[in-house]
Amino acid sequence: MEALSNGQSTVVRTSRGLSIAGTRITLYALLDYLHADWPPKLVQDWFNLTDQQMSDILTYLAAHRDEVEAEYQQVLRQADVNRQYWEARNHEREPSRAPTPASPEQEALRAKLRIWKAQLRQP
Repeated sequence: MEALSNGQSTVVRTSRGLSIAGTRITLYALLDYLHADWPPKLVQDWFNLTDQQMSDILTYLAAHRDEVEAEYQQVLRQADVNRQYWEARNHEREPSRAPTPASPEQEALRAKLRIWKAQLRQP
């Protein structure tokens, strides 16, 4: 673990897994963004981290890449299992309903939105 100037580690292992000391932020949450090709500076700003914290985290990730990646994949698998469980459970509780047709006003708004999106896509 990377040590801060006061001798404490930036990256610590908690019951939630690898985390940033003094926060509830896990490294796995940061990895979601880093794997999505967010620049580290943007991730740092998004999570309100200091330059030193981000530097320590990137150093830790580089030094322990295989170990952290294996844990991250396990976290993703567990999250998928949890999602599937809750989707199935909620599906059992919901009465089956046919989708209600959109009102003419909603259809008019959707048509305007499609036109607006098409205009934004044009060079």
